[in-house]
Amino acid sequence: MDQENQTIVTEFYFSDFPQFENKSLLFFIPLLFIYVFVIVGNFMIVLAVQLDTRLHNPMYNFISIFSFLEIWYTTVTIPKMLSNLINKEKTISFIGCLLQMYFFHSLGVTEGLVLTMMAIDRYVAICNPLRYAIIMTHRLCIQLSAGSCIIGFLMLLPEIVWISTLPFCGPNQIHQLFCDFEPVLRLACTDTSMMLVEDVIHAISILTSVCIIMLSYVRIIIVILRIPSGESRQKAFSTCAAHIAIFFLFFGSVTLMYLRFSVTFPPLLDKAIALLFAVLAPLFNPIIYSLRNKDMKDAIKKVLCSQKIFNFSGSQ
Repeated sequence: MDQENQTIVTEFYFSDFPQFENKSLLFFIPLLFIYVFVIVGNFMIVLAVQLDTRLHNPMYNFISIFSFLEIWYTTVTIPKMLSNLINKEKTISFIGCLLQMYFFHSLGVTEGLVLTMMAIDRYVAICNPLRYAIIMTHRLCIQLSAGSCIIGFLMLLPEIVWISTLPFCGPNQIHQLFCDFEPVLRLACTDTSMMLVEDVIHAISILTSVCIIMLSYVRIIIVILRIPSGESRQKAFSTCAAHIAIFFLFFGSVTLMYLRFSVTFPPLLDKAIALLFAVLAPLFNPIIYSLRNKDMKDAIKKVLCSQKIFNFSGSQ
């Protein structure tokens, strides 16, 4: 009888967004600026790598793929955040929430795998330079990239399918800035302890990627320090600096967000970490790769100049 009287939740409500009349524009405008910058910046990186033949090598191909993933990674959550800031109805459908969780985490896992491939690429290039061209072939890069996407999107599928079968009978208020596993599962009207198994699997996959990347860069740094020429050493360090910065930004925010175990944070800090993970970390990707890399800067300038020439010719 109780089950018959239960109300089935068909949509969720984001309760932590300010109302439009309560100065939500103060949050809307910076967030919109960040989103546009992320999209344009990463699109310019993808375009520069595709158009400049000097960048047609494994390292820049991985950077291009990572930037392409960042475009969609931010598009999954930020437009809905912007909508919630200006609309009275701060809701999302049950299916929409599941899709947001699936694509957000699938893209995130894929990005983590691509970063791992980038670290391996730099390891081979610096620690085994004579065999680099033989090992890191174009075919292998395609296989690694495709494998990262397939694994990233298949890993989360069982979890999302399982969540879709859970009963949600109220309340329907999500205390987070976007649909995420923990705040959504809190609303389920059943035991969700099975989620611990998936959490362990995710933790192992994250820690495996972190260990591979850290070991690669430790080995790289040891090799670089042995280079006798100061100029060559500086060039090698500058090549890896951007990758290391992105690694710390990405996996640092992932660790704070999902490897807490039993540690709980105050609600405000929880939102700040979510913003770091979903918004601020992607913001620094185009900045780091465009400002720290001379070849990338030259390629982007070339693209911008050719676009200006094209526009000028079209206006004549």
